[in-house]
Amino acid sequence: MAAGTRGAVFLACFRGGGAEGSGHRLALRPRYPPMPRRTKAAAVAGDLEAAAGADEEGEEEEEKVAVFAVTGMTCAACAGSVEKAVKRLPGIHDAAVDVLGCRAQVAFYPAFVSEEKIRETIEDVGFGAKLIDEELREKSILVCRLHIKGMTCTSCANTVESTLQAVPGVQRASVALAIEEAEIRYDRRVVAATQLVNAVEESGFEAILVTAGEDRSRIDLKVDGILDETSVMIVKSSVQALPGVEDIKIDTELQKITISYKPDKTGPRDLIEVIESAGSGLVAVSIYPEADGREQHRNGEIRRYRQSFLWSLLFTIPVFLTSMVFMYIPGLKDGLDKKVVNMMSIGELLRWILSTPVQFIIGRKFYTGAYKAMCHGSPNMDVLIALGTNTAYFYSVYSVLRAATSENYMSIDFFETSSMLISFILLGKYLEILAKGKTSEAIAKLMDLAPETATVLIYDKEGNVVSEKEIDSRLIQKNDVIKVIPGGKVASDGFVIWGRSHVNESMITGESRPVAKRKGDTVIGGTVNENGVLHVRATFVGSESALAQIVRLVESAQMAKAPVQKFADQISKVFVPLVIFLSLLTWLTWFLAGRFHGYPSSWIPSSMDSFQLALQFGISVMVIACPCALGLATPTAVMVATGVGASQGILIKGGQALESAQKVDCIIFDKTGTLTIGKPIVVNTRLFENMVLREFYDYVAAAEVNSEHPLAKAIVEHAKKFHSEETHIWPEARDFISVTGHGVKAKIGDKSVIVGNKSFMLSLDIDVPVEASEILMEEEEKAHTGIIVAMDQEIVGIISVSDPIKPNAHEVISYLESMKVECIMVTGDNWGTANAIGKEVGIQNIIAEAKPEQKAEKVKELQLLGRTVAMVGDGINDSPALVAANVGMAIGAGTDVAIEAADIVLMKSNLEDVITAIDLSRKAFFRIRMNYVWALGYNIIGIPIAAGVLFPSTRFRLPPWVAGAAMAASSVSVVCWSLLLRYYKRPLITQERQK
Repeated sequence: MAAGTRGAVFLACFRGGGAEGSGHRLALRPRYPPMPRRTKAAAVAGDLEAAAGADEEGEEEEEKVAVFAVTGMTCAACAGSVEKAVKRLPGIHDAAVDVLGCRAQVAFYPAFVSEEKIRETIEDVGFGAKLIDEELREKSILVCRLHIKGMTCTSCANTVESTLQAVPGVQRASVALAIEEAEIRYDRRVVAATQLVNAVEESGFEAILVTAGEDRSRIDLKVDGILDETSVMIVKSSVQALPGVEDIKIDTELQKITISYKPDKTGPRDLIEVIESAGSGLVAVSIYPEADGREQHRNGEIRRYRQSFLWSLLFTIPVFLTSMVFMYIPGLKDGLDKKVVNMMSIGELLRWILSTPVQFIIGRKFYTGAYKAMCHGSPNMDVLIALGTNTAYFYSVYSVLRAATSENYMSIDFFETSSMLISFILLGKYLEILAKGKTSEAIAKLMDLAPETATVLIYDKEGNVVSEKEIDSRLIQKNDVIKVIPGGKVASDGFVIWGRSHVNESMITGESRPVAKRKGDTVIGGTVNENGVLHVRATFVGSESALAQIVRLVESAQMAKAPVQKFADQISKVFVPLVIFLSLLTWLTWFLAGRFHGYPSSWIPSSMDSFQLALQFGISVMVIACPCALGLATPTAVMVATGVGASQGILIKGGQALESAQKVDCIIFDKTGTLTIGKPIVVNTRLFENMVLREFYDYVAAAEVNSEHPLAKAIVEHAKKFHSEETHIWPEARDFISVTGHGVKAKIGDKSVIVGNKSFMLSLDIDVPVEASEILMEEEEKAHTGIIVAMDQEIVGIISVSDPIKPNAHEVISYLESMKVECIMVTGDNWGTANAIGKEVGIQNIIAEAKPEQKAEKVKELQLLGRTVAMVGDGINDSPALVAANVGMAIGAGTDVAIEAADIVLMKSNLEDVITAIDLSRKAFFRIRMNYVWALGYNIIGIPIAAGVLFPSTRFRLPPWVAGAAMAASSVSVVCWSLLLRYYKRPLITQERQK
C-alpha cells in the first residue's frame, strides 16, 4: 500500500463513526472495550469554508440520519460503489455501508438532498434500496469515568463496583484498583453522572468525575482577578449567550470556570476572550493548570503519603530507640526504667505519649477506611491494620495503667508495634503509589506527542495572511489555520491548504518512510514535518483528535479486567474475615496452651507472660496478611502490557484480549491485505491481435474506470503510465454494465469492450481459445489473476494482475510455527492463486473460495476441536471471523468494521506484529502468574511463620512490626515485577525488520 494512502486510511479508522452507544448502527459491537470512533468529515476545504460561512450566518440546518435496506450487495466493492455514489450527492455529511447487514446509513442535510433522492441514487448504482429508518435517535447511552480515592485492596474495588452496578440505569461498571478509576456505561435518561458520583461517596469512598462521556468538549479555565457576585453573573450570562455553549460552572474559591461546549460552534479562545471582556479588563483568563486531573490527584496522594510517613517517622524513631536500643545501653536503660508512678517507668510513659499521635492522628485514615468498609459489610485491609494496631496500642495502655496503679505488676508494652506498623504501611503505600504511577507512562508518552504550542495564521477579509500568533496548542479551534515549519510537530488533525512537504507519521501509523503531503492531503496531530512549510486547516481538535482517540482506547483497555482476575476477586471476598478468624484462633491456641499446659521457661522471655506471647502471634498473623498484592497482581501487568503494546503500534483492547492471545495455538490468515500488500498491480500483458499497447489500455481503462473493484483500479493506474498528463480523460463509456465478481461490459467508441474472468466470457458466448486458457493456468500457478479482454466478441488480450506478498511473510509464518502456533490461510480467491501464495509463504493448510460466513465457520470448527484460534484480517468480509475467533487481529490499514470487530489492532499493518502481540501477551501472563506466586507466597509462607509454627523448635517469632514490613513489601514487589514489562523487547525477527 502506498505510504500516503496507508496514512490516510489509518486516520480514517479513528473517524469512522460514533463512540459506543452513539447510534452508529453499522458498526459491529466488539466483546471488549471498543476502538473509539467518530463521524467522518466528508467535507473538503471548500466545504469547510462554506460550512463556516453558514455558521456565521446562523443558517446551518440540523443534520438528519436515514438508514436504508440495500439488496444485491455481495462484496466490499459493492459497498464501496454505493458509498461513493451517495457521497457525491450535495448535502451529504457522511455515508457508511454495511455489506454484511445489507444496510446503508447516511447523514445528510435535508435542505440540500432528500431521502428519496438518496434512495434513487443507490438504485441507479444497480442495487435495491428501501428506507427503514428516518432519523437518528438522541444518543442516550454514555460511558463516564470516575477517579476514586480511598480504595486499598480488591475488596474495596468490588464494593464500589457492586454499588455502581446496583444504580438504576447503569448497564456496566468496571473498577480498576491499579489506576483508581471506574468506567461506567449508563443511560443518561435514567441516571446522571453526578448521581453516580454520589453513589460512590455513599459507599464510603471519594469520587471525582473525570469525564461524563457526553459528546462535547470541556475546558477548565483559571481566572486571575476578583470574582464577586455581580461579575460572576455577567460572566455566566455572557458565556451562555455564545453559540455551542452547553454548560458553565464557576467555582469562586478555586477561581475556576468549567465550560462544556460544541467545538463546531465555539472554542477555548472565544471563551477566554468573552470572559475577559465581561470582566471589563480586570481579570486574566488562562487554561487551568490542573487540567490533567488524574495526574494531579496522583501527585497529591503521593505528597500526602510522603508527609504522613515523615511525620510518623518523627514519632516512631524515638519509640523504637527507647524500646529496642536504649534498653541495652546501661546509663540510658537506668534512666528509662526510673519509676514515675508506682511501677510505671519513664520509658513506658514516653512511648505512650509518642505513639498516641501516630495511632490516632497520622493513622486516622485507617480508622475511617475500616469504619466505612464495615458499614457496607466488606472488610478490607484497613480493617486488619486498625484491628492489629489498636490491639497492640490498647493492650499497652492497659498494661501501663495497671503498672501505674500497682506496686508489683511488671508491665510490658507494644507501643513500638503499633507505631512501627503504621510507619511501615505508610512507607509501603507511598512506594506502591510511586510504582503504580509508572504503569501509565505509556499513556503519558502518547500524550506528549502533541506539541505544547502552535502558530496560528491570521487572515484578512481578502484571504491574505496578515500576521501569525503563537498560542497554547490546547487553544486551537476548529477551522484554525496552523503553520507547521520544518522539524516542527503538527499541532492538530487537519488537511493541507498550502505547501508541500514530507511528514513522518511513524509514531502514529508506523509508516517508516516520510509521507508526501500537498494541498488537500490529511495530516495527523503529533506527527513531525520533515522539510517544507505547511499551512494546515484544523478539523479535529482536543478530544476529537486521532491521538486522543488512541489514548482513550488504551485507557479503556486498562480498565477491562482479564478473566484470571476473577480468581483474585473470589479470594478477596473471604480473605479479610478468614485472616481475622486465623489471628483469633492463633491467639486462643497459644493462650490456652500456655494457661492449661504451660510453656517451658526457655520459651517465654522473662518480661512476658503467655497472654502477651499469644497476643504477639495473633497481631503478627493479622498484619502480615495483605490482600492488596493479590488485587494488584493482574491489573498492574495488564496496564503495563497494554501501554507497551500501544508504544509498539499494537492496540490491545483489554485484559481478556491479552489473556486469550497468550493461549493462541492456531492462527487463520486472510490473504488479500494481510499476507499480501492489498494493492494489486499489473505485472504482465499478453495480446492476441496486432494493436498498439497504449490503444489497448485506453479501451480497457475507459471501461474499468467506472468500476470500484480493486483489480479495475489497478488496471486504470497502469493505463495512466502510457500518458504523460496527470489528468488524462478516458473515452466515454456507453451502456456500462457491471456484473459483481465477474467483470464489466461497455461500448467504447465503435467497439464493444468486455473485461472479466473466463466464466464471464463463456456466459456471453465468447469463445476462449486454448492458448488463452493455458496462459490463464500459467498465471494462476504464479499466484497472478488473469483478466480477459474481449472486443467485438473476440478475445484480444490477457492482463495479469498480482497482489505482492508482504515482506518477511515467510519468516513470520516460520517463526510462528517455532512458537507452536499452526498457521492456516482462508481466502475467497481461487484455488490456484491460493495454493501459489500458500507455497510462497510456507502455509500448508489452505482454504480457498471461502465466503465470509465460511471463514467464521472454519473458526468455530477449530474451536470445537479445543483450539484457541486467532483470526488476522483487514476487510469487511473478515468481520464475522474476527468476532467468532478467540482473538481477532485487525490490520491497521484495513476497514473500520474490521478494526471495530477486532480484539487487537495492528496499527502499523506489519505482519511481524502478530508475533509481537502473542509474545507480549505470553510475557505479560508469565508476570501475572509470578505476581500470584509473590502475593500468595507472602501469605502461605508468612501466616504460618507469624502464627509461630517455627517457635517451638527454633524459638523464632515474627514481631508484628516485621510482619507489617513484609505486608508492605508484598504490594511493592508485585507492582515492581509488573513494571519490568516496560523493558520488553520484540522477538528478533521484528527487531531486524525495524532496522
